Amino acid sequence: MEFLHYNVEEQIATVTISKAPANALSSAVLKELSKLLDELESNEEVRVVLLHGEGRFFSAGADIKEFTTVKTGEEFAQLGKVGQDLFERMETYPKPIIAAIHGAALGGGLELAMGCHIRLVTKTAKLGLPELQLGLIPGFAGTQRLPRLVGSAKAFEMLFTSDPLTGEEAVQWGLANKAFEEENLMEEALKMAKKIAKKGPVSVASVIELSRYTKSQEFYNGVEKEAELFGKVFSSEDGKEGIQAFIEKRAPEFKGK
Repeated sequence: MEFLHYNVEEQIATVTISKAPANALSSAVLKELSKLLDELESNEEVRVVLLHGEGRFFSAGADIKEFTTVKTGEEFAQLGKVGQDLFERMETYPKPIIAAIHGAALGGGLELAMGCHIRLVTKTAKLGLPELQLGLIPGFAGTQRLPRLVGSAKAFEMLFTSDPLTGEEAVQWGLANKAFEEENLMEEALKMAKKIAKKGPVSVASVIELSRYTKSQEFYNGVEKEAELFGKVFSSEDGKEGIQAFIEKRAPEFKGK
């Protein structure tokens, strides 16, 4: 694989996202992740998956430059659907997935992290969904998972302002489980992973399967609607302006069209 690599030790698969400079979630990265999940699911030596990013970030978001190659709103909606399906699979994956987040988990990067079962962060990490700065909306089920974790009022604040939470704030709001100093993050994440790996795999998988029933049909309806509006907003004048402004490194001028 080009952008993901992993090693297995003590029944833990440590997966590293390696796509410099910011570990952006391009279509190629999502495809590799889906393939890797297939591989790890059938590997009996793996009981826990630990996901982290190489370099300065966990993942700073989707690959915005790739957006410029998408021609229609329908194609954009389909791109969202791919990410939605992948992260839903992660949330229902029979082996626990722990996200170890440093630097930043923004946009698609945070949506990836929210698809994991547990999120461990550095105290100074930045977690947020800044899509509205680009005249877009989250498209990988972020509009549905964020309110479930932090509550609707805080989710609206984060979405409307595009302001991220620090790692410590993320723990306070229920977006993350624990916060550590950066130099201790992976050590602590591995410590938790080892504790989980000692549990019976059948019982762990059963708990994960049962967790699916905590989601209402409205959640899945909302995810479907998000993909539709993801494409609609992309096709708007504001959506195109936001993407172009990002590429040109300038402030966007939104017109409400």
